[in-house]
Amino acid sequence: MPLVPFDRLPDDARTWVFGADPALGTDASAQLLVAVDEYLAQWHAHGAPLTVGRSLTDGRFLTIAVDQHTAGASGCSIDGMFRLLQQLERALGVALVGGGRVYYRDANGAVQCVNRDEFSVRAANNGISRDTTVYDTTVGSLGAWRAHFARPAGSSWHAQFMPDGARAG
Repeated sequence: MPLVPFDRLPDDARTWVFGADPALGTDASAQLLVAVDEYLAQWHAHGAPLTVGRSLTDGRFLTIAVDQHTAGASGCSIDGMFRLLQQLERALGVALVGGGRVYYRDANGAVQCVNRDEFSVRAANNGISRDTTVYDTTVGSLGAWRAHFARPAGSSWHAQFMPDGARAG
């Protein structure tokens, strides 16, 4: 199946979110999307083409979703996607795969990336509140991405890294 518009995929589409650190500029975003689109247009699992879409938001978040009603992504096909992204990391000079990074929107509206320890420090120093928008790169379905990808820190798993007394606004 071809690469389809992201908004046409169903809520139960299997989803991966890759956060870029640092943020991608215009040229790097274009380079990333060209390479990803070329890969996704020919992405197969066990010989069956996958129905897939992607989105890049804030120059930070590459989201890839597969409609598993037609064919599901297999371990080998997923490994291939990760290999491509690791190659793009080197080419673009950014981190895309790998965990431990926390993304949030600062008071000036910019998306920031820090490790979990730094997130805790900033929350303790009132630089991040329970109302701060955070991004959940662990969502596994497109429905969860649509409903919970961006939400207040106090109502997400990020709250575990915040002191009990973090201010609410």
